[in-house]
Amino acid sequence: MNLFLVRLIPPRADFAQTLTDDEQHTMDLHGTYWEQLRNGGHVVVYGPVADPEGVWGLGVLRCADRAEALALAEADPSVEAGVNTVEVAEIMGGVTG
Repeated sequence: MNLFLVRLIPPRADFAQTLTDDEQHTMDLHGTYWEQLRNGGHVVVYGPVADPEGVWGLGVLRCADRAEALALAEADPSVEAGVNTVEVAEIMGGVTG
């Protein structure tokens, strides 16, 4: 299995502070989705990153290849709903503890 960095990119820098009710509902679905991925053994770590430029989401997935990681990332309800966008990159030679 390989490791992949998933970066969940919100629609605006203050997204975490200014969620609408619809966005909050979508982000609740997002959290449930990532918890299911964690329970399924795909997730090494995930959570929001307190970037001074604006909070964004980080996930590290354990997958067979980039296609699988990209499919999982794009199936995130917040991405499917068009709230967030996503970037996926392989962690070359990644090692876990």
